Amino acid sequence: MIAIKFISIALFALVVSACGGSSGFAPVVTGIKAQTLQYGRTSTIYIGGKDLRSSLVVDSAGGCAAPSFASNSTTELLVLNCTVQVAGELPLTIKLDSGAFIYSTTLNVPNPEVALITTKGTITIELSPAIAPISVNNFLSYVGSGFYKDSLFHRVISGFVIQAGGYTSGMVKKPNLTAPIQLESNKGLSNLRGTVAMARTNLFNSATSEFYVNLMDNLSLDYKNIANPGYAVFGKVVQGMDIVDLIASEPTGIANGFSDVPKNEISILLAIQSK
Repeated sequence: MIAIKFISIALFALVVSACGGSSGFAPVVTGIKAQTLQYGRTSTIYIGGKDLRSSLVVDSAGGCAAPSFASNSTTELLVLNCTVQVAGELPLTIKLDSGAFIYSTTLNVPNPEVALITTKGTITIELSPAIAPISVNNFLSYVGSGFYKDSLFHRVISGFVIQAGGYTSGMVKKPNLTAPIQLESNKGLSNLRGTVAMARTNLFNSATSEFYVNLMDNLSLDYKNIANPGYAVFGKVVQGMDIVDLIASEPTGIANGFSDVPKNEISILLAIQSK
């Protein structure tokens, strides 16, 4: 791919005025490069070439929502901002406003990852938005709002699961839950050791903020049929399974009427989208 020519900030004022109009020459795109590319976040993509203009159309097949060119775009460098809504391949096709083709390429968007920084260490979870988008978007919404800060691993059952995301110190229910989400347990992901799934009540579509990590292959939690839908897996631990096992080894008891609560509180200090 031909390298994009970056224009210095000092020259922006000289060329920006020409970006929106036509110089009489057909636009030429020589390369496209992403500065940032994260699922669910606003990303910056540089389009380099000659005789570029802000009237060009960028078609991403729905993978890049609300695309717009930044005000510092020039005739040699268009700065595109958009919200990435896919993981994996992100096709980009550049066209004239008349629809005439100019250039196409495909960028790669990594699966999003979330780092849970806990009092025992850091657990990194890779999410699967292509398979379980409702669960992933729900989880990332809670992460982005800071909801999981100071929440407990409140249910720990050795050889089964560790569960978190609903209570704070003293087993006090966390406020500000969003609406329950649709159950995505029939997407083909299995409750294998190290996978992460949404906790719920006996009502199928009742999951909100709570999630659990499987300590073993819990196939009994998988989708069986409509009457026995199981629990929705939406990611897996890719780093820090030793921390998961360390949490699972903690002694538990009864606290505030809840069983299987670690006797020494284990908290999520911070949850951040790291990729």
